[in-house]
Amino acid sequence: MIDTHAPTPAFGHVPVMLDEVLTALAPRDGGLYLDATFGGGGYARAILDAADCTLWAIDRDADAIARGAELAKLYPGRLHLVEGGFGNLLALLAARGIDSLDGAVFDLGVSSYQIDDPARGFSFRFDGPLDMRMGREGQTAADLVNTLAEAELADVLYEFGEERLSRRIARAIVAARADAPIETTARLADIIRSVVPRDRSGIDPATRSFQALRIRVNDELGQIEAGLRDAAALLAPGGRLVVVSFHSLEDRLVKRFTQAAAGRTPAPSRHHPGLAAPVARAGYRLLGNRPVLPGEAETDRNPRARSARLRGLERLPLPQPTDLAETAR
Repeated sequence: MIDTHAPTPAFGHVPVMLDEVLTALAPRDGGLYLDATFGGGGYARAILDAADCTLWAIDRDADAIARGAELAKLYPGRLHLVEGGFGNLLALLAARGIDSLDGAVFDLGVSSYQIDDPARGFSFRFDGPLDMRMGREGQTAADLVNTLAEAELADVLYEFGEERLSRRIARAIVAARADAPIETTARLADIIRSVVPRDRSGIDPATRSFQALRIRVNDELGQIEAGLRDAAALLAPGGRLVVVSFHSLEDRLVKRFTQAAAGRTPAPSRHHPGLAAPVARAGYRLLGNRPVLPGEAETDRNPRARSARLRGLERLPLPQPTDLAETAR
């Protein structure tokens, strides 16, 4: 996830690891591609400039789709915008007659536009309503902090924020909301800071808790699991799936998914070889054994890129009957 306390450059959204994404995706003329996280349109514009291709772009944020309308005018007939969550991409694309892709890219987390808009309630750098929804439906962060039981709230902070002081924070939130509902980002941040000391890292004490609430509000991990599965299923032979993640929770999901798709399952135990299930022929290959990291020049220029990790998959050609026969021997 993108760090919510680093400022956005004055000119707005900066696509992270853009060159590396284009190299991994390798768009080609005549291809059909998906930008599953349209956001500010940085990847979309670069993909459309790199090849004479068609791009479908999804975003659950109506504001992002509205901004993208101007960009679509620059690429008539080539850029198609769809409002919705990428966890539902299979249905969204099927409704538009799309059943195969030559590539898909995911830039996970929250966009700079959302972070830097106080009215969206994502950041403790500004005082605003405690919302955090990437779309406009469902529970807000204020709903969660004012209604969850103390134990459940602590679990959210620990599971999605990896906050080791989650129980202390939950206890402080429950005590504070007894006086008055917690409705703004500034009040929540102050409550957290009152019970969590600053550490040597310099990270604001509220960072992990804000992340946890945002992930829970938007079901981000569930969306990632569904989106990766469906995007990979739509890839044509030779098609590539490219994912940029920003946080260990995301990267673990992406790593687990890509390795499983490429047949990188753990070796059977030498003590119990009979317990190992037969591994089916992998339909994908990894685009590198390790994640690609941003270069020093980029992280100096754009601090939000410093935690980015890029992983990818390529769909292999469909096995021919002779290949299947060899595999069965």
